[in-house]
Amino acid sequence: MNKLHQLFPQLEEALRQELQDKGSLMPVASGTTLLQTGQNIRNTMLVLEGVIKLYRQDDEGNEFFVYYLEPGDGCALSMVCDRSHQTSVITAKAVSDALLLVVPLEYTEIWMREYRTWYNFVINTYRKRFEELLETVDSIAFKNLDERLEFYLRRHCKTLGTNTLNLTHTEIAQELNSSREVISRLMKKLSEKGKIRLLKHGIEVLDV
Repeated sequence: MNKLHQLFPQLEEALRQELQDKGSLMPVASGTTLLQTGQNIRNTMLVLEGVIKLYRQDDEGNEFFVYYLEPGDGCALSMVCDRSHQTSVITAKAVSDALLLVVPLEYTEIWMREYRTWYNFVINTYRKRFEELLETVDSIAFKNLDERLEFYLRRHCKTLGTNTLNLTHTEIAQELNSSREVISRLMKKLSEKGKIRLLKHGIEVLDV
């Protein structure tokens, strides 16, 4: 599978072959929920195409954005689970059409012992996500909402590889734990400063 070689060159050939043999390709459509809070984790996933959003959700349906998974990424949360029916504390949803390689945890447990490259990949993935979480915590703890909004827009542009974001003010408000009215007011200020352009169905980020 050429994509495994291209996206995961750090893994040895024997391990990539095992991934191909033991894993299952899973095409998913944009908007598909892949994992829900409270759901038992039985597999881990590697992203081959598309973008997956991970977020927390409270009982009232409010969302808190955690991070994105892009091609070449693995799901850190599921990678460190074993087969003792641990449950997910996040929700994962495809924000574009995607292609995943889904691998049962029974194999990843073995690979942690048998393949140093897999062990290193899991540790590096977990460390990368932990650093991203610290960035998010810093944003919440030390920045005002207008600064958090700019941080949010920058991160989304970087991850999605575009300056045009198909996001509503309601969606942004949910992920920043704010209200649509407050976000709309801040977006208007950013527009007046020439940092964004408000579109009919989204936002064009110019300079944030």
